[in-house]
Amino acid sequence: MQETPQQYTERLLSYSEGKEPMRLQQAAPKRLAGLIKGKNKKQLARRPAPGKWSIAEIVAHLADAEIAIAWRLRQILSNNGIPVQAFDQDAWATTFDYAHRDPKESLELYRVLREANLAMLKAAPRQLWENYGVHQERGNESIGHIVRMIAGHDLNHLRQVEQILNGTR
Repeated sequence: MQETPQQYTERLLSYSEGKEPMRLQQAAPKRLAGLIKGKNKKQLARRPAPGKWSIAEIVAHLADAEIAIAWRLRQILSNNGIPVQAFDQDAWATTFDYAHRDPKESLELYRVLREANLAMLKAAPRQLWENYGVHQERGNESIGHIVRMIAGHDLNHLRQVEQILNGTR
């Protein structure tokens, strides 16, 4: 059964509850790099089950999600109350051929974009963190809320990668 947007939000926020989301975000690319270091293409391309993403696909998703996040953050910081369009991650995975993307290139893109996004957030005046966008599926989301969601999103996918590597997924 597909989870609702509210259930998705609650699940992601639960992963980073009580932790510093900016630190989690800063650590995520390095943690991911450590997980996939020394793994061959076959290991990274193996899907744990039909219809489930491989590690390579998860890394490509994280890179592309960071592009969407970069745009959303900048839009909301500069235009309070702006509508925020959802994106279909499965359509992106198919359209942009995540299954055949080089995981090392995806990881580097993710790392560089994340660094830029964190630098931008640190430089943004703190009062702008109250700005919000109106997500088409989840409603009003402030910058502070989105920062916590991103940290949870990272932890969700890092757990998936660990489970695939341990053969538990």
